[in-house]
Amino acid sequence: MQNVLKILLVEDNLIEIMKMKRTISLLKLNHTIQEAKNGEEALSILENKANIPDIILLDLNMPKINGIEFLRILKANDELKHIPTIILTTSNNQKDLLECYRTGMSGYILKPLKYDDYVKKIETVLSYWSMNELKKI
Repeated sequence: MQNVLKILLVEDNLIEIMKMKRTISLLKLNHTIQEAKNGEEALSILENKANIPDIILLDLNMPKINGIEFLRILKANDELKHIPTIILTTSNNQKDLLECYRTGMSGYILKPLKYDDYVKKIETVLSYWSMNELKKI
């Protein structure tokens, strides 16, 4: 049985946000998406304990607080560090990848150029996390 996920999408690119929403709709998934345009906005959203997401999809290249800085802050917080955080990025920089693993991310997904490939990756990621036993606060 698959759970309906509350997803926090931390992404500053409007086209990428629309692409994610379109993909969720295309796949006929009932997951809810809350958006944050940067790490600072995401941290503000996470202050509301009634609105804690099941997973976070995180871009790395953002203004104010970038993805790696956000991940460090998140994983240092005892009340939030349990939230699975999946990096969704165009960066195939090995230093970024290694730093994200060291910091405690749950996955690192490269955004493919072709939309069909993107849909397949998102479907796989969301299917996996919707079958997982996630900690509910």
